[in-house]
Amino acid sequence: MGAGPMTRVVVVDDQTLVRQGIVTLLELAGVEVVGQADDGAAALDVIEQQEPDVVLLDLRMPRHDGIWTLERLRERACPVPALILTTFDDDTLVLDALRAGARGYLLKDVTVEQLARAVRTLADGGTLIAPSITDRLLRAIQDGPAPVGAESPVAVQELTGRELEVLRLMAEGYSNREIAAALTLADGTVKNHVSTILLKLAARDRTNAVLRALRDGLLS
Repeated sequence: MGAGPMTRVVVVDDQTLVRQGIVTLLELAGVEVVGQADDGAAALDVIEQQEPDVVLLDLRMPRHDGIWTLERLRERACPVPALILTTFDDDTLVLDALRAGARGYLLKDVTVEQLARAVRTLADGGTLIAPSITDRLLRAIQDGPAPVGAESPVAVQELTGRELEVLRLMAEGYSNREIAAALTLADGTVKNHVSTILLKLAARDRTNAVLRALRDGLLS
């Protein structure tokens, strides 16, 4: 049996040397880079032309930055998942990116194996937040304003033990297929659990569900 199709990625970073280095490493890891851009406006054009599986996005860029790009993608109802790859120095920036629709957040000190796995996780429908920033993210959620759409913990319905298991794996970036394998469940069963979790947490997507779970201490 032959290998499946390679994951197709657009890389967006204003630093040419950094961007070219990321492209080279991804291609060595078996990820197909189908486009590059040095700011948000250019990124939107490339994404529209290439229809990638994932966009790898820096946050700090001149002119149109990563948050602007995420907001435009959401306005256009573009389904491509965005993986933030940046230098972490601002808890608020992380939350802003996740609220704007980012499905993953990694620091630029990750290994190429971790980066390639993150790209494939997002392409497969998962989410991924770097473990090294989870604690700081949790503190930012607890100390700052609630995520967009997060009315009150009182509105959260109690999750079952199995749903909590699924939620913890969602927070670790597992896709539905990986959760099914880890918990010895059918793919359809996991999909139903995820839908129920989103409903109970009144969350619009997986990332928002993880943010709410962190805020309410469900993952501690």
